[in-house]
Amino acid sequence: MVKLRLQRLGAKKRPFYRIVASDSRFPRDGRFIEIVGTYNPLTSPAEVKIDEEKALKWLNNGAQPTDTVRSLLSRVGIWEKFKNQKQGK
Repeated sequence: MVKLRLQRLGAKKRPFYRIVASDSRFPRDGRFIEIVGTYNPLTSPAEVKIDEEKALKWLNNGAQPTDTVRSLLSRVGIWEKFKNQKQGK
């Protein structure tokens, strides 16, 4: 099963995250399929950059986002677009 989840990068106490499409059986910071975006919680406000096309492609193919990634997708507005696409089918 493919998941959209965060991959932690950055130094100790200075986190930086990639949003990646990954097989759920692999470790958090292990192998991934594709980078979908980035998330930097240390800036004020937190910086979220997500490639909308890649995110929608993975969601339409059945990838399940984690709770944190779902909230980030909602913040950017991609989750609502996905829900509207799904209801339109």
